[in-house]
Amino acid sequence: MALRAMNSCVIFRSAATPPLAASRRCCVRQFTTSRSRKHLNLHSFLRCTPYPLSHVTVRSYSVHNLVEMVMEELASIRKRGRVRATSKLELASTGELLEDKLKKGTLQKGLLLEFKKDSERVLLAVALKPDGKKNWMVSDQNGITTSIKPQQVTFIVPGAENFEPTEISDFVQKAQDNLDTALLEFAWNELVEKNKSVTVQELAEMIFGSAEPLESYCAHLLLSRDEVYFTVLESKGLSPVYGPRTATQVGELLRRKLAKETAEKEFEELIQLLRSAKKMPPQDKPPRSSWKTEEKIWHKIESLEAFAIDACKNDDQKRTAGMILKAMGLAKTSSAAVNLLIDIGYFPVHVNLDLLKLNIPTDHREEILSVADSILSSSPDLDEADRVDLTHLKVYAIDVDEADELDDALSATRLQDGRIKVWIHVADPTSLLQPGSIIDKDARRRGTSIFLPTATYSMFPERLAMEGMSLKQGKLCNAVTVSVVLRSDGSIAEYSVENSIIKPTYMLTYESATELLHLNLEEEIELKILSEAAALRLRWRREQGAIDTGTLETRIKVTNPDHPEPSIKLYVENQADAAMRLVSEMMILCGEVIATYGSHNNIPLPYRGQPQSNIDTSAFEHLPEGPVRSSAIVRIMRAAEMDFRNPVRHGVLGLPGYVQFTSPIRRYMDLAAHYQVKAFLRGDSLPFSAGELEGIASTVNMTTRVVRRLSSSSLRYWILEYLRRQPKGKRFRALVLRFIKDRIAAILLTEIGVQASSWVSLGVQIGDEVDVQVEEAHPRDDVLSLKEVEAV
Repeated sequence: MALRAMNSCVIFRSAATPPLAASRRCCVRQFTTSRSRKHLNLHSFLRCTPYPLSHVTVRSYSVHNLVEMVMEELASIRKRGRVRATSKLELASTGELLEDKLKKGTLQKGLLLEFKKDSERVLLAVALKPDGKKNWMVSDQNGITTSIKPQQVTFIVPGAENFEPTEISDFVQKAQDNLDTALLEFAWNELVEKNKSVTVQELAEMIFGSAEPLESYCAHLLLSRDEVYFTVLESKGLSPVYGPRTATQVGELLRRKLAKETAEKEFEELIQLLRSAKKMPPQDKPPRSSWKTEEKIWHKIESLEAFAIDACKNDDQKRTAGMILKAMGLAKTSSAAVNLLIDIGYFPVHVNLDLLKLNIPTDHREEILSVADSILSSSPDLDEADRVDLTHLKVYAIDVDEADELDDALSATRLQDGRIKVWIHVADPTSLLQPGSIIDKDARRRGTSIFLPTATYSMFPERLAMEGMSLKQGKLCNAVTVSVVLRSDGSIAEYSVENSIIKPTYMLTYESATELLHLNLEEEIELKILSEAAALRLRWRREQGAIDTGTLETRIKVTNPDHPEPSIKLYVENQADAAMRLVSEMMILCGEVIATYGSHNNIPLPYRGQPQSNIDTSAFEHLPEGPVRSSAIVRIMRAAEMDFRNPVRHGVLGLPGYVQFTSPIRRYMDLAAHYQVKAFLRGDSLPFSAGELEGIASTVNMTTRVVRRLSSSSLRYWILEYLRRQPKGKRFRALVLRFIKDRIAAILLTEIGVQASSWVSLGVQIGDEVDVQVEEAHPRDDVLSLKEVEAV
């Protein structure tokens, strides 16, 4: 049975109860006032914190004797003047007087008050002197003198009217030592039963047995910081009246407090995990998957990732990420979040942020993979009976060395009349697909294959693209073949479009094809004829107004991209190279034929055009041929346009019409053109009207633009990373393309294939070559700084 002797609302507890400091259930406190002359030592003030109070156990002795002993000790102390129990009337009167003084701006020196320093800090200070009509100069607990406004004052400590600034620190320490929220629980139990409100001074009397400055301030701190037991009923300036919350409210608030403490504990555990992972060497950092094993951790990491890539779905994710960054001592920025995720091993050092930000799909769903496997195992060739056997032709497939999907190949011969006949064989994925099928819809959603330095993400499932659709050396392959007979001037004399079956003879890289051309081997006469046909076509197109935009093109292959120092291979390809020119001319020829074929047969197709009637190429003849002239022309070229009913002149290519047709495995609009042409060849109704094609193109082209931006940014990132790794002081040859401002020139690093800007010396002109060095290269920030150096 708990023992409570009430005298002026003082709560006493048995000295036999175990200390609160040891168990947080019971404790012993001895309170001293802010003055050394006033001490309260009521044997000691003893208290217990069990809840409910009826569960307290005490030693067995006379209740009457204990009460007598306590009351006698209290009377003795008061008689000696060591405790002044201020009456409620006096306290109220003192509080009103101090408030009045504060409002009138006549605070006296030595007043101890609490004020709001800023939104997060509340400090104790001693009033020093007035500062103007309303403000006061005060010296706070940190020894800093400052001017405060009346509205900043949050509490005036009763009875502390001649306080010295040097005493504040000791006063604050004593107050902190004597704070225990268990005291509020005792008071709440007593007051809620009587439904009675309380002031700060009354609570001090109740739980400490005194309303001296220290006890009053302790009571104020307990009440002002309390979020569970009491609420402000009435605000009388600086003397608010507090009332006990109901038992139901307290129960709910305690539940919330427990949940909050649990969340704070989990958050602190996460911060410790992050700090630990951050300190680990790269090879020991936890794998990305380990952060997803526990939901409570993954939720926070997911928020941090969303913040890093500017993709937060709600304010909760932003708030969570901000809390993590703040706890880690980092700025609340996306770049800080990225660096933290890299430091803990969640992101690789060279994470492709654009790929994450653009939310581009890279993997294929299990359902799509299953259907693709089914197609490979059972789908019949719908055009088998109509295929022309071209397996007797020598077939060259020429592409980059790391190409996974091969969707075009070439053949050529010289006719008896001396004219050249060429065949452009294009892979035939529509022999396995139907428009509107699940595979087709997924390919349309993707729009294009994605080729990055670090990986290739195919429009079709990899196995279907590689095994069922791509052309393969020495294997029988289905194709759509465009055959063309050229006149001696390079124009088209005859053409045909038909389903075929071919057997590719060679699969060559551009480098090996160029080498074969230079060797001029008699047994590879077909390759030489193809090169001759390409030269005829280029000459003819130029006569039709074609604009040569060929320049240097950079390719990068990165192996093991998740490693902090992955391997980088850089290739710079000159589009004027013989093999590259050969292939590009044949692809352009195929596009012209399909446009002509579609126009003659009224087939809706994605006809591409680019009007350039306003370009006078003679205005650029003073510029050196090659990258300098091409760069100048490209800058003023107009955007391409499309029509889905009739061909549109393509001024840049010098063609009356053009349809992209040669990459149906990589580009969906090429595939759509195949659907239309194949249906016409079969005599079936066309799958798409012109309006439907326009709707498809609108969506696909939007996706394609995003992918193009991704590919460009990824390539530039790895070019800059390549330059960052080069030996300091290494020289690079650069071609001056144009001047931007004064002596700041746009230059092309011919060994790298990247454009940049640099100051160049007097006398340097457009088209000149200069030597430059890399001063800075920061791929993550897209920074490349170059400086000109004297030629050796």
